[in-house]
Amino acid sequence: MTARADLHDSAFLRAARGESVPHTPVWFMRQAGRSLPEYLKIREGIGMLESCMDPDLVTEITLQPVRRYGVDAAIFFSDIVLPLKAVGVDLDIKPGIGPVVANPVRTLADVEAIPDLTAEHVGFITAAVTSLVSELGGTPLIGFAGAPFTVASYLVEGGPSKEHAKTKAMMFGAPDVWDALMRKIGAIAATYLEVQVAAGASAVQLFDSWAGALTPADYADFVMPHSARVLERAGALGVPRIHFGVGTSNLLSLMGDAGADVVGVDWRTPLAHAIPLVGGRVVQGNLDPTLVFAPTDVMTARAAEVIEAGKAAKGHIFNLGHGVIPSTDPDQLKRLTEFVQSHPV
Repeated sequence: MTARADLHDSAFLRAARGESVPHTPVWFMRQAGRSLPEYLKIREGIGMLESCMDPDLVTEITLQPVRRYGVDAAIFFSDIVLPLKAVGVDLDIKPGIGPVVANPVRTLADVEAIPDLTAEHVGFITAAVTSLVSELGGTPLIGFAGAPFTVASYLVEGGPSKEHAKTKAMMFGAPDVWDALMRKIGAIAATYLEVQVAAGASAVQLFDSWAGALTPADYADFVMPHSARVLERAGALGVPRIHFGVGTSNLLSLMGDAGADVVGVDWRTPLAHAIPLVGGRVVQGNLDPTLVFAPTDVMTARAAEVIEAGKAAKGHIFNLGHGVIPSTDPDQLKRLTEFVQSHPV
């Protein structure tokens, strides 16, 4: 078979389509990054956003966990605020803090001042994805973007927030500004995914870190239509769409209905509970990320429970229930990868 045929028939893409698999595919959110010594070495003295805009660096960092673990998919190394930086929003990622926006969005004029994203803004993304696809061969590359609510929260709050008070104040008190902002960010996210797929990404993930701060009714009214538009545009590209949020057990049905092919489930929600909620869709997840710090036999026993529970779904992609913790032992993730791939399907 050709590399593209191998790619189409990969365990990850077969699972994402709900087809039979030779083994349960496994990859890890944030597998490319902070837990790897080779990553820390190559990033020395280079800022996060600067790293994300260097195609050679992005290629190398994305490949590192594929080489080390033998995972079934690569996740594109980037950051959810990168498209905003690319269109000229004054922001930076501060170590130990996260994205910080110099001039938070408050008014309709602030929203209108944000340019729309075009492929020309992110030529470095096209270069990086093209390079990666040629290097990865039969291993699929997952592109990703931040979901509108999470990115909006950074823009409105000016940085990370636990309460999202300013974000919700806009959502409830200035719905016209909120709608304009979500439409703006949604269009940027959709274009960003289109650029990645056009360059060769085989699947996409829409990552809604903060959606768990919402009630189902507020999510349905103020957020879901905007995420649905992003996922609809991604769906037109013919690639599987993964939709993931943190603390979203009360939103899983809605997140699936927004247009996902695969619903990511965080570690707080047992797959046995999540599967009936996702409407016959494939599930992704959901081992507690801290279990990699447990003895190996404890970790693998819990992983086996996740795999067995996942068999009740249309398809199952094994993952942690959130990103890899920076102090994770890479050798333990290697053991976990090998265990999942060798477990009977």
